[in-house]
Amino acid sequence: MRRDNLTWESEFVLLGLSSDRRTQVGFFVLFGAAYLLTLLGNGLIILLIGLDARLHLPMYFFLCNLSVVDICYTSSGVPQMLVHFLLEKKTISFIRCGAQLFFSLALGGTEFLLLAAMAYDRYVAVCDPLRYVAVMSPRCCVGLATVSWLIGLVNSVVETVVTMRLPTCGHHVLNHVACETLALVRLACVDITLNQVFIVASSVVVLLLPCCLVSLSYAYIVAAILRIHSTGGRRKAFGTCASHLTVVSMSYGMALVTYMQPHSTASAQQDKVVVLFYAVVTPMLNPLIYSLRNQEMKAALSRVLMRSSESKL
Repeated sequence: MRRDNLTWESEFVLLGLSSDRRTQVGFFVLFGAAYLLTLLGNGLIILLIGLDARLHLPMYFFLCNLSVVDICYTSSGVPQMLVHFLLEKKTISFIRCGAQLFFSLALGGTEFLLLAAMAYDRYVAVCDPLRYVAVMSPRCCVGLATVSWLIGLVNSVVETVVTMRLPTCGHHVLNHVACETLALVRLACVDITLNQVFIVASSVVVLLLPCCLVSLSYAYIVAAILRIHSTGGRRKAFGTCASHLTVVSMSYGMALVTYMQPHSTASAQQDKVVVLFYAVVTPMLNPLIYSLRNQEMKAALSRVLMRSSESKL
């Protein structure tokens, strides 16, 4: 194809989830409520960790980072989605589309890497408890979090640039709810082999390797728990990992299936489900999982509420 026939669009049209007006209003209410719960739940976790000195521990440091990521990630796409539910024509400019893609990739990658860092923290806590304070020092925790954020950002810069440079030759209708890598690549009117290679390489760095590290950490954790003779000791050791293991189980599987094989003929509806799961469902459920299964978080909430009520007297 001649270079002068290659064109880039100034804006894209998003088809969204449905063209039925009543259905769109229902989606607006549903996803709007989920977005508010996400902001409130993750905001409460950040507030509790900041206010309660007993939660100034490595596990809660990473949890605070995870909550920040969840708030930013869901805010990068859900508000626009909510607006589009109320509009007849759902358009997004090229620049806004690129920005949305960048933030979703950066924050999504950072979350997967943070989950791996949290798995390492749980490994040290269960398998090497006597050296836990020395190993998981503040310097180590900040280092792990910084590396997670940096890798997420660098990976996003590369993948966003490679994706947004693809010419579409007049194709500007995205059968999606947001500007997402696979949906944008499908619009391209040039060879996308290089993009597929980048997608797989990116998935290896931010998905497959962290998933392998998490699996290895929990293999050691399970082996260590099985060596504990008392039932109470086993229950306590498993309880320190249960919340994180629940979040990990939700997070990695669907993304690996989707992004490790970008050449597959996965339906547009399946792609939409994946994006909605990570943009709406996971950020909303994470605070519930960590707070409902974590006695220290419940105790911290009680202490904060008690101090608040005493200060009003």
